[in-house]
Amino acid sequence: MNASQLNKAMDFLRDSLAQATVLWWNFFDWLALVEWRQLFITWFLAMAFGLILTLPEPAVWYVILSYGVKVLAGGKRKAELMAKEATATASVAVLERRLLEAQMATLQAQVEPHFLFNTLALIGQLIETDPPQAARIHMHLIEYLRSTLPQMRAAGGGTLGRQVQLSRAYLAIMQARMKERLTVSFDVPVQLEHLPFPPMMLQILIENAIKHGLEPKIEGGRIDVGARLVGDTMHVDVRDNGVGFNMHAGDGVGLANIRERLFLLFGPRAELVIEMPAEGGALASLRVPRTSKESN
Repeated sequence: MNASQLNKAMDFLRDSLAQATVLWWNFFDWLALVEWRQLFITWFLAMAFGLILTLPEPAVWYVILSYGVKVLAGGKRKAELMAKEATATASVAVLERRLLEAQMATLQAQVEPHFLFNTLALIGQLIETDPPQAARIHMHLIEYLRSTLPQMRAAGGGTLGRQVQLSRAYLAIMQARMKERLTVSFDVPVQLEHLPFPPMMLQILIENAIKHGLEPKIEGGRIDVGARLVGDTMHVDVRDNGVGFNMHAGDGVGLANIRERLFLLFGPRAELVIEMPAEGGALASLRVPRTSKESN
């Protein structure tokens, strides 16, 4: 092969690689945006054609690959696409709101694969040593995903009841991991569960309480989640008896996003209050107007 033919071959390989990269990212973006129902239809069609052509292996790999990408990375990519679309088309006020929602979704998508992998690894270990406990955690994980997926699809806000359901499933899994080091209680009146409440804020506070309050404490502790009405304001509290909150350290990414999101949604009528109870630990309180709803 002479130099001219070699150069042509290298150009062809470069062009093929570039085209393959474009096709992959188009497929990636499609997976990020496609509804689960439509994805299920493509799985069915792929398996049907695979069986007709007696080539089931490519169909099986398509199902596995698309499911893995959709669950583990699709949320983050969708958030990036939402932010890009918002930057191009939204007005300044709507742009700020959508960009912040995209940041929250990206933060959630970055945390969820780590949480999912840890939970699956725990189930794998318990299958060998404690099958009944593995089955219980498996059911809690299913409940967590059932609570999460509708919120990931929804364009608008959620209710306090949905956030509590999601937090119960999350804490049930954390209790299985931390065992006697974690005790949980909920005191949320049924009549408040239908009220609008911003998605994921409650879980972020619970995650912070475990990570910064209870995990550093050798003996662990407890988390108490409660809600009540004070006039026309709904207070949703997360209290822990952990090592406490450093009031001089400033907010982390999660708390800073909550404060900014509250301001964009409700203005000065909503706030996040962090307190250090006299008996120790920390108290984080989300205070939002009772009748206000998130707007898209």
